[in-house]
Amino acid sequence: MHRLVIDPGAAVAPYEQVRSQLAASVAAGTLGAGAKLPTVRQLAADLGLAANTVARAYRELEADGVITTQGRRGTFVRSARLAGDGSSAASQAAADYAGTARRLGLTLPEAVRLVERAWSRP
Repeated sequence: MHRLVIDPGAAVAPYEQVRSQLAASVAAGTLGAGAKLPTVRQLAADLGLAANTVARAYRELEADGVITTQGRRGTFVRSARLAGDGSSAASQAAADYAGTARRLGLTLPEAVRLVERAWSRP
């Protein structure tokens, strides 16, 4: 797995640094479909973070459809073909946007309106 780097002085929360770096690794193909991720406790120990911090990042990645937890088997990267259309970068970007929109409290129609507005800009 690609080495994650956490900047304790950054304005971005540590869980978000973990989440965004893992999502970027999946989108770039560095972490391929089926790759097994470290346990929450192992990654937390490796990064010097609290287990709850890593657990939150994993929960958000799972909610966004980037990873899946399979009980005692562990946590794995989901298939990069999230939308089934072969456009993994676009699918990943859509999953990231959907997760962000949910965290911001947007409704689906509000989120779609923002995409439509952005699409029509040059």
